[in-house]
Amino acid sequence: MDPRRARYLEAMGVTRWVSRHAPSAVPDPEPVVAEMDLQQLRQTVAVCRRCPLHESRTQAVFGVGSPSADWMIIGEAPGAEEDRLGEPFVGRAGQLLDAMLKALGQSRETVYIANVLKCRPPNNRDPRPEEAEKCAPYLERQITLVRPRIILALGRVAAQRLLETDSPLGRMRGRVFHYGEDRTPVIVTYHPAYLLRRPGEKGKVWLDLLLAARIVEGKSH
Repeated sequence: MDPRRARYLEAMGVTRWVSRHAPSAVPDPEPVVAEMDLQQLRQTVAVCRRCPLHESRTQAVFGVGSPSADWMIIGEAPGAEEDRLGEPFVGRAGQLLDAMLKALGQSRETVYIANVLKCRPPNNRDPRPEEAEKCAPYLERQITLVRPRIILALGRVAAQRLLETDSPLGRMRGRVFHYGEDRTPVIVTYHPAYLLRRPGEKGKVWLDLLLAARIVEGKSH
């Protein structure tokens, strides 16, 4: 109430009733992720506060690559270098991924690369289910907008999240799964960081990449 009006009412002996309960603030409506384009989605992710990970991030790591890519590469979560630079798959694991893509005749510019989580978990721990759940609409929208012909899930966490399963990665390799209403083919393989520790597994990854390439070329289903 205007202070002058309050004084007038007091001088006239009019009792002014005040509610004991202050009206609660109405939160701003949450943006409708399903209606966003990639630029709007990037801007929303940059200021996202859906889970506590925003408190420790340097910056959100949205995604990189061609918005009309045939190949979509999905990993787990940003690491320290990704958090610092704002781009997925940099550092040694990123260099190995670049080499994998080059062997397929692809590059960081021709594919689309994203992660299940957009913010780095502390100490690079595995994403918690509730964190992945909060980030899920962002990844789902990225997939919808890019509309890839193949999704390559790198590592157990990405594969289990995309396919909503708890199967171990070894049982998912060599098979063709499908994601979403468009039934986008999904191929599961090892994460480049794992290959840095177990280089002997690179042969298996190459077989997975060849399977994915055959699907893109229409030679496998």
